Amino acid sequence: MPTVALMWEARAAHGHAPALLEWARSAELAPAPVRREHYTAPGDRVLVITWWEGPYDADVPELPDPPGDLLARPVHRWRFARV
Repeated sequence: MPTVALMWEARAAHGHAPALLEWARSAELAPAPVRREHYTAPGDRVLVITWWEGPYDADVPELPDPPGDLLARPVHRWRFARV
């Protein structure tokens, strides 16, 4: 079965990294992905990777944008196919 991974990355507004991470962890996706992981990086960045069964262009839910006061810049999103 093909697999597609969605990456969601955001940079928190100054002082809001813990709140952005908590928002990302609590954001529900329906249906739930096969796998979901959360990461942080210097510069108050939060990364979420979700894995789904299906082709690259599968219709799967993506994390929405968080409340604007949590962000230093717009969310970045990427989609990858497993090879």
